[in-house]
Amino acid sequence: MIKVEHLSKVYGGRVAVWDVSFNLEKGEVLGFLGPNGAGKTTTMRMITGFIPPSSGKVIVAGHDISEEPLRVKEEIGYLCEAPPVYREMSVKSYLRFVASLKKVPRSRRQHCLDRALQLCGLSDVAGRVIGNLSKGYRQRVGLAQAIIHEPAVLILDEPTVGLDPRQIRDIRSLIKELSGEQTVILSTHILPEVTVTCSRVIIISEGQVVAEDTVQGLTEGLSRTETLTLRVSGAPEGFRRMLAALDQVVDVAVEGSDRFQVHLEGGDAARAQLAAAVVGCGAGLLEMARTTATLEEVFLKLVTEEPEGEAA
Repeated sequence: MIKVEHLSKVYGGRVAVWDVSFNLEKGEVLGFLGPNGAGKTTTMRMITGFIPPSSGKVIVAGHDISEEPLRVKEEIGYLCEAPPVYREMSVKSYLRFVASLKKVPRSRRQHCLDRALQLCGLSDVAGRVIGNLSKGYRQRVGLAQAIIHEPAVLILDEPTVGLDPRQIRDIRSLIKELSGEQTVILSTHILPEVTVTCSRVIIISEGQVVAEDTVQGLTEGLSRTETLTLRVSGAPEGFRRMLAALDQVVDVAVEGSDRFQVHLEGGDAARAQLAAAVVGCGAGLLEMARTTATLEEVFLKLVTEEPEGEAA
């Protein structure tokens, strides 16, 4: 549905985005994750045709953004960080205006309007002036304008910034409801948004992609080492030293008289060796639990490492 190939944007001598590539299939929800200033918004603006790339290619639903910009824009619904709403208009009149701008056929406008109002929870405030609504409702209006023409692709740039917990929950639920029906790119620096709503994650830092995988794949595959919590009974004297001497064990920390935290590398074979060593020394193995890194730990590690190549 979306193919991004070697996308770059350079302002003067400053590199904002460098050599970004990814593919997105129909119905996927992609989390585009990065710290403030990482290049997320610039990338979203290039994908939507809002700004031209310095180099690279964007293809949406089979159409090249540089060759068929209007055709691509018909396929995209875009919610930027500050919703593009006219505060002096009512919700319903504004959405009708947007539907006409986006060339929704007259015969379908009422259906599309009713659908957008219902999906975004705006039916009860459809007659109210947008400027008199809360920030959460204005954000919903912004989302409604992005989906009113039933686009194949929905691009959301920081859709929950500044919202309260209930409003955030509502927006998350809506994104999940739209997934499968529409392909979604969710650009954010808020980690829970990605964990809850996204099927795949791209992490961008200093304009470059530093990781791409599922949330589970990122948290399990970041490091060669893993952490195991051991709970044992009858541990003999020198038990910690014995564990630390095993080939694949990196470090052992004592958490209590019967609890140890073991860092090791080597996967299944290393865990089997560890379990055999515990039992072989006469101790009882009561528990061996693996702890994976959180998405926050993965994110912080990746965005604080120096990316390859040039970026600014």
